[in-house]
Amino acid sequence: MNPLRWSFRSRFLAGAATCFALVGFAIYSQLQWGLEPCPLCIFQRIAFVALGVVFLVGGVFAPSGRGGRGTWGVLAFIAAAVGMGIAARHVWIQLFPPDIPSCGAPLSFLRETMGTPDLIRKVLTGTGDCGLVDWTFLGLSMPAWSLVWFILLGAWALLAGFGKRR
Repeated sequence: MNPLRWSFRSRFLAGAATCFALVGFAIYSQLQWGLEPCPLCIFQRIAFVALGVVFLVGGVFAPSGRGGRGTWGVLAFIAAAVGMGIAARHVWIQLFPPDIPSCGAPLSFLRETMGTPDLIRKVLTGTGDCGLVDWTFLGLSMPAWSLVWFILLGAWALLAGFGKRR
């Protein structure tokens, strides 16, 4: 069956399943392989969950009008774009690691001691451990694969929202 001919609902539910499977893989790699996530990894997981929720809700409600489908497609693309930004920053840190040796204090400590804007700023300027590449597949690190998946899922959302109706 050609996925380009799927209905809006099928496309969005497939997007949700993909997002949740990717988060499941990240958790599996943490628990089974001992790959500890850095703060940027955690934010990427949150972005995948947010994107998955948008896909799931859009797929469940599956609006019939072009405007409704387009709105859900744009909402999903925005969630994917946030993920793209976080993953791109992480890939950049891995390619050009700063001289600072670690990402800093654990995320739990930062949550207790900082306000939300400062916490986000601190995490997004992560360094050191965030630059460590401890897993690759086909020559790409996990954040690079996250970036690829965010791009693909963002395009998938726009295709579902604005593609030919079935």
